[in-house]
Amino acid sequence: MKKPRMLFPLMLFLGIASCVTINIYFPAAAAEKAADKIIQDIQKSGAPVNEPEAGSRPYRVHLSFLDFLGIGAAQAAADINIDSPAIRQIKASMERRFRKLRTYLLKGWVGYTNNGLVAVIHKDKIPLRERPAVESLVATENRDRLALYDAIARANGHPEWRDDIQSTFAKRWIANAESGWWIQTGDGGWQQK
Repeated sequence: MKKPRMLFPLMLFLGIASCVTINIYFPAAAAEKAADKIIQDIQKSGAPVNEPEAGSRPYRVHLSFLDFLGIGAAQAAADINIDSPAIRQIKASMERRFRKLRTYLLKGWVGYTNNGLVAVIHKDKIPLRERPAVESLVATENRDRLALYDAIARANGHPEWRDDIQSTFAKRWIANAESGWWIQTGDGGWQQK
């Protein structure tokens, strides 16, 4: 009869030991690195100096040294996947448009908002005949930016991260803005970087 008594504690121990909680959290640091990579690629496409581009390859931003060694960690979501067909398509669209957007940013007609979008500012300085083109470009850019944030969340299997991704990108667009571009402050005002 001693065997059944030993079986219960052993089963209890194995049951408790097998309960592993995996915390799914938003990896803010990885998201910042991913945002910087995408933003810098887009902004480089509109830069006046043409630099040779390295070969295109999928990106996956890893934070954990254990991931680098191939050893899985007990926490999920240690990286952000920024390579999917949808992300590549949106990014290519934004890269094609950036040269014109950069012109408007330099003129002070458009600025980076504090919510990860762009906005027409100083509308009175835009020549009347050019306003429709500027407004159209801003609307198209904002559609792509919102689609990008959604695509990144979906590519990572966490659609609930969409708002966190947009918030991260908002900060990184502003951080990567060139000197002289207009950026929106936290209180909604505008200032030149």
